[in-house]
Amino acid sequence: MLPGAVQRLRSNNPQAPDSIISFTTGMNLIAPLITPDTTLLDLSFSSKKKLFEHAADLFAQTYDLKSSDIFTSLFERERLGSTALGCGIAIPHGRIKGLNDACGAFYRLKTPLEFDAPDNQPVNLCFVLLVPKDANERHLQILGELAQLFGDDVMREKMLDIADASELITLLGAWSS
Repeated sequence: MLPGAVQRLRSNNPQAPDSIISFTTGMNLIAPLITPDTTLLDLSFSSKKKLFEHAADLFAQTYDLKSSDIFTSLFERERLGSTALGCGIAIPHGRIKGLNDACGAFYRLKTPLEFDAPDNQPVNLCFVLLVPKDANERHLQILGELAQLFGDDVMREKMLDIADASELITLLGAWSS
């Protein structure tokens, strides 16, 4: 497990049931969230803001949403505190009015980005998560599973070494919590 990930989820969500925070879901909630179009390998951005702009445009085109709403949600959440977990991982996330179901985008960054991580390491693996405005429990379940996935040293290495998007999607589909 990534250092402090469970504690940060608990402190940011004190009313969450223990079953969500302890990651006992037993099924993979992550694989259905990404597609070949939202699995992006070896891109470079000059800042978190540029990454968020790219993600907002990507989600807007893919899911017929407003890019400005997505960017604002991601940016405002990040201002509350860094979504970096350490070990080169970040999970920026936001709630979007009008979104019917959770969706995600996986970014493997060619040039790691500063993300104000607790271990001061730049981020090279990033999963951007969007959930419907009122998806409280599901949102926490997905965040918990993402923290568990990225906390797996072997999986992190595989994600860094994988050759293409379809292989990454297969890898994530085969993973179980």
